[in-house]
Amino acid sequence: MTERDDHVSASPARLHRPEKIDILIPAIEKDLSTLPYVIDGLRQHVRHPIGSIYIVSPQSPAIRRLCSRKQCTFVDERTVLPLTKKDIVYRSKKWDRSGWLYQQLLKLNGDQIAKAAFYLVVDADTVFIRPHTFRRQDKTVFYTRNWSQPEYFRTYRKLMGHQAPSPRSFVTHYMLFEKARVRELKKDIETRHGTVWYRAILRSIDRTKQFGFSEFETYANYMYTRNPNQMMLKPSLNKALHTSAKMLTGERRTQLARKYRSLSFHERKIYRRTP
Repeated sequence: MTERDDHVSASPARLHRPEKIDILIPAIEKDLSTLPYVIDGLRQHVRHPIGSIYIVSPQSPAIRRLCSRKQCTFVDERTVLPLTKKDIVYRSKKWDRSGWLYQQLLKLNGDQIAKAAFYLVVDADTVFIRPHTFRRQDKTVFYTRNWSQPEYFRTYRKLMGHQAPSPRSFVTHYMLFEKARVRELKKDIETRHGTVWYRAILRSIDRTKQFGFSEFETYANYMYTRNPNQMMLKPSLNKALHTSAKMLTGERRTQLARKYRSLSFHERKIYRRTP
């Protein structure tokens, strides 16, 4: 599949019965500077009918106002799981990853939120600047990059009992989940560990390591193990920018879109590599 395919798919008439999908974005108030651009980019560049865009957040009047303005559905994160960020202790003297881990668990329980058979999870700092198609010929498109964290795969092996095939890294800030497959994954984890899936994940993580789990690596490698023929892998072509999204001009966006599919406006040094 050539790089032109995303641009060819820009015409809905060229797609073969595009599947309706929902979208889920975990967010907190610090994401408000970028979140409007994330939502606008999704509506412009996702080449599927969009059912609902769910913003999963702690209670926040500011985020509720944004949801009203952007016609999104606000979801109180406390209604998604029977545990909260306060129930997760994942920190050291130098870092605190409790919230980072909590939002991954929220994503994996998106099957309890979305109404469509597929839901797209997108990080609240990542803006699409080119068309994206996530289902082609009854296959799911997974966007990939060429580096990851070794600890993700150690945890995967503890969870699933076998090594992840990991043909490439799937940590690309967004992914399409199929509700039925997510439920199968969680059921498999529960059967293997004899406890609810999120407790099994929390018990499998090495708490001394800063990057101990990836929902994207776990789901995609589970899918790749079961049926790689139902997957299409494409390079993510994501670009990290260390500036404000509102500072991005239309001209600069057009220039970047010639080379990249999406932009991530985050400051975490761990992401400052070329995808």
